[in-house]
Amino acid sequence: MGVLDSFSLAGKTALVTGGAGVVGQQLVRAIAEAGAATFVASRNLDSLKALQETFNADGLSIIPLQYDQSEEDSIFVLRDAILAETGRIDVLINNSVSRPMKKAYQDDAAAFEASMQVNATGLFMITRAMGDVMAAQGNGSIVNIASIQGVIAPDPTIYEGTDMSGWYPDYYFHKGGMINFTRFIASYYGAKGVRCNCMSPGGVQTESHPEIFLKHYSDRTFLGRLINQTDLMGAAVFLASDASVYVTGVNLMIDGGYTAK
Repeated sequence: MGVLDSFSLAGKTALVTGGAGVVGQQLVRAIAEAGAATFVASRNLDSLKALQETFNADGLSIIPLQYDQSEEDSIFVLRDAILAETGRIDVLINNSVSRPMKKAYQDDAAAFEASMQVNATGLFMITRAMGDVMAAQGNGSIVNIASIQGVIAPDPTIYEGTDMSGWYPDYYFHKGGMINFTRFIASYYGAKGVRCNCMSPGGVQTESHPEIFLKHYSDRTFLGRLINQTDLMGAAVFLASDASVYVTGVNLMIDGGYTAK
């Protein structure tokens, strides 16, 4: 097999969770373009069906499914639906995230707990459910989508002149935990041929970002900009595919140099 062929996901079954957001859409498109039978799952099935229509227009096929990452029974139903369709699970991209702390650091404990139910406990439950399938197969790739905010503290200066802030303790807590959980899973499943790696993106530019924030943030990077609508795709395919067959336990920073500056 040639090196370019090793990036192909043809013949593989992939699940991307939380696929309708600004990060998720890139990941889903990348995995589908690479040739996998691509399942995408979240609580909001309507948004996934809308995404499916968009992708169909581009000649890409995805299969939307509904699940709730806070409920283990829902995860099992999701797993069984995929197995009933293809008989295997080769790639899991853990991208689902819940952001219930609307009042930032001053929100109540219940909001923090609700965040952990999806972003920590839920992450564990879905990784175990899908990872055990991969282990029984003897191969697979798990890719966790963390954040630069899992390795650094908030920088309040990038928000000056805006009504934005970075004071969301749950996000920093669970993204930091996800990075070390990646190492745990890489160790746990490694002997059974299952790899686990992590991607830590920086900020993804959206239309809602004020110009002053874009300037502050861009000045913090080496490349002078935020993530665009395709920047995450190559890394996702690399980590999901056999191109990274000897890579596991890695946290790949995709931040334009933000954390290196």
